[in-house]
Amino acid sequence: MKKIMAVNAGSSSLKFQLLAMPEEITITEGIVERIGLQDAYYTIVINGDKEKQVLPVKDHAVAVDIVLNDLINKGIIKSLEEISGVGHRIVQGGGSFDKSVLIDEDVVAEITRLCDLAPLHNPAHLIGIKAFREALPNVKQVAVFDTAFHQTMSKEAYMYAVPYEWYEKYGIRKYGAHGTSHQYVALEAAKLEGKPIEDLKIVTLHLGNGASISAIKGGKCIDTSMGLTPLEGIPMGTRSGNIDPTVVEYICNKENLSVSEVLDALNKKSGYLGVSGVSNDSRDLEKCMYEGNERCKLALDIQYKRIADYIGSYYVYLGGIDVIVFTAGIGENSERCRSEVLRRISVLGVELDEEANKVRGKAQLITKPTSKIRAYLIPTNEEIVIARDTLKLISQ
Repeated sequence: MKKIMAVNAGSSSLKFQLLAMPEEITITEGIVERIGLQDAYYTIVINGDKEKQVLPVKDHAVAVDIVLNDLINKGIIKSLEEISGVGHRIVQGGGSFDKSVLIDEDVVAEITRLCDLAPLHNPAHLIGIKAFREALPNVKQVAVFDTAFHQTMSKEAYMYAVPYEWYEKYGIRKYGAHGTSHQYVALEAAKLEGKPIEDLKIVTLHLGNGASISAIKGGKCIDTSMGLTPLEGIPMGTRSGNIDPTVVEYICNKENLSVSEVLDALNKKSGYLGVSGVSNDSRDLEKCMYEGNERCKLALDIQYKRIADYIGSYYVYLGGIDVIVFTAGIGENSERCRSEVLRRISVLGVELDEEANKVRGKAQLITKPTSKIRAYLIPTNEEIVIARDTLKLISQ
């Protein structure tokens, strides 16, 4: 058994999971939030019990020290030498990485070069990498890219119809996101189907505050909804999803805003929040909808309609669909979301089992035996994918 640390560093947070591999057992998990403040939050889960404390956390290096020292102090590990590898989630690998890699100076340099494509994420990941390399200098570190799973898309799927030199000079193309999640639930769906993934056509719906959809054929991604950045695709908690690009110039002129200010609104003030005017949380929108708020209903309906649009186009592109998977916070917990999406694509022969759909957070088939397409709820576990790839690379 090897103990692998799966890490997701944000600009002011550090999420972690310590796993026993290859058994894929979570030993402990937690998060440090509000890094950089005197009243940061540190939460750790041990044997199902959550412990939370407020304390000063100057930077990510301090956060890493707090986590590692706590693992020893609580007897979770006897020494840091028990940690065999650290896997880091990296949002943007561009076209440079089609698989996970051991981290060296060249990899760090390339992740740094790609910061322009993920300015909110890649710099934070680099801070996490630096902090763990300093705390565990003799432990191999692995980069696991959200974009890697999508690198099997054909050029016709990932290219934009823009001046070709933009692609050649600046890498303007579709990269996708949530790749580890799409990969994990597709593999789990194949297990539940009792079939090789190579024999299946699967559409995976990663529906959270950020959301993306992927078409998977024979275990490989052939298309996905997110693009150069996470702004493309379906509407989300605060993101607009696809819109006419001229909206940007139009609003710049009408509201006397800069391009950056309009893009900030499309990223942070649109989606559920922008349409409803209430919240970016689907639970709040459902509650207000049942209380008669039509804009909350509209915000949800716009998203459901766009999800159905993608499923329909992927049905054609895949040459049919065997399985649809709902995952992530909304996909796993919103009975109404699953019901409304499947209702909109009933013409494809999907038959929802209303009773089976009354479930949250556990793997389950939610369609009737007569349904031409089988739909599942499958909880995602991106940390498992990170740990699997880390184990594989440190063992070579």
